[in-house]
Amino acid sequence: MASIAQMERCIAKILLLRYQQDISRLFSTRIHNVALEHLPKLIHHCVAVSGPGWVAHNADSEEIKDYFRAVLAMDLRQSGERVATKSVLWSYTAIRHFAISHNIHICDKRGLHSLRLLPYYPHLKAHLRSLEAAPAPTFNKPPLLGPLTPGLELLERHCLLRDKSRTNLAWVDWQSKLKIGYERLVDTLWCTAREFDVRGYGLVLREKLTTKWCDCGCSTDHLGEVCERTVREDEGEAGRRAGKEREWDGRGSGIWGWETEEEEDVWESRLDFGGLETEECQGVDDMSIGELMEWRYIKAERAKEKGNDAFKKKDFALAIRHYVHAHQIEPELPHYQLNLAAAHLKLENWSAAERACTIALGQHKSTKGYWRRAKARKMLNRPGDAARDLRMILRLQPNNAEALAELSTLVSPYSASSPSTSSCSHLLHIHPSPPAKHEKPPLPFATHDVDRRRLKVVLLPLDLPMPKMDLLNYPSWDRFEVRRID
Repeated sequence: MASIAQMERCIAKILLLRYQQDISRLFSTRIHNVALEHLPKLIHHCVAVSGPGWVAHNADSEEIKDYFRAVLAMDLRQSGERVATKSVLWSYTAIRHFAISHNIHICDKRGLHSLRLLPYYPHLKAHLRSLEAAPAPTFNKPPLLGPLTPGLELLERHCLLRDKSRTNLAWVDWQSKLKIGYERLVDTLWCTAREFDVRGYGLVLREKLTTKWCDCGCSTDHLGEVCERTVREDEGEAGRRAGKEREWDGRGSGIWGWETEEEEDVWESRLDFGGLETEECQGVDDMSIGELMEWRYIKAERAKEKGNDAFKKKDFALAIRHYVHAHQIEPELPHYQLNLAAAHLKLENWSAAERACTIALGQHKSTKGYWRRAKARKMLNRPGDAARDLRMILRLQPNNAEALAELSTLVSPYSASSPSTSSCSHLLHIHPSPPAKHEKPPLPFATHDVDRRRLKVVLLPLDLPMPKMDLLNYPSWDRFEVRRID
């Protein structure tokens, strides 16, 4: 491979890995802000139909997790639109300052030329190796952000308006109950967010950096031409910050390395690009980009519903076509691939079902995805791989009886035909005894009947000016209500 091609691929990989870091960090900021602004509202809705101890008692319930999963998935599908431009600009700025520190000429109009970086390819390669050696990006609270005190104060202000706090025994010491519930709910939010993998998002930029990046040098040249003016304008307004010049030490791109005191929640900013193709927007010219993204989701959901109808009628081939169409509209929502896998399993298309599950699991580690892939791998005569998927289910849900039973059926044929049962169990990673029952941590207060009520977070439909569109539920931090189901 030519030297310039090697360097271009190195630059593309650097941009991609830093992009993943940026999604991880900026979405972590988003999660922190959700914990401060939206979780107090959710708790208040729950308390209104139960008691102040309900959230502490149910913070890790599957009903709560399913709501979090639905809304987090909707937020993450916007990663490309919200992070890509900023990330590319930040990474270009880092490479640019590296070039300045090595006296590499940068054109005022066309920016950094790739051939001028060629003598410094070993430096680029070293930086790439440091990024590759870093842990996989995940979601963690940015250390520069503050505590949860504002969220707790907001929650207490809401609950102070309730008369029950004066008369009902369940409301004795209600502030400490709310605090414990709030902290546990925030922990559940972070744990649920870590089920998602940032490497499955931002597909448009990811494709450009992997399959469409040119090896001749023109891609880096185009990058410089696009970014240079913005960088110079920023330096003219804010000056050349020392934090930027130290960006090349491998800490990742963006705000952390630039010595600002707080992160920006880019999910709160108004989108100025993205959405649908021009021919899809006829008749809705007054809609914002956010509304167009909602329309895109509704179109995908309508295709999924048609697939569900065909599935119920056992027309699995037609269901597959509808599920494929839904995924083409919304490729960054994993549940369409899970629907596709279910249809392939019905037709005994084991390899196709496995592929669909793998795509979905590349975005979200779900029990449904591991279960369906385990079924496909079992039928492909790969019991070891199937057992690994079942054990992943048990990591997510330690008391999942179906996964435990299926593990037993996987090891039984080997036990009957092989003189060494233990060796087969080791191959399949199956412990001979079931895992200990997963117990909730005890609460420091006695619960009441209202704390044990069954509640469900119900999503509310959108009402958008869209022709020929039925109202469908849209997962959101704002549009929901809490209902009793017992």
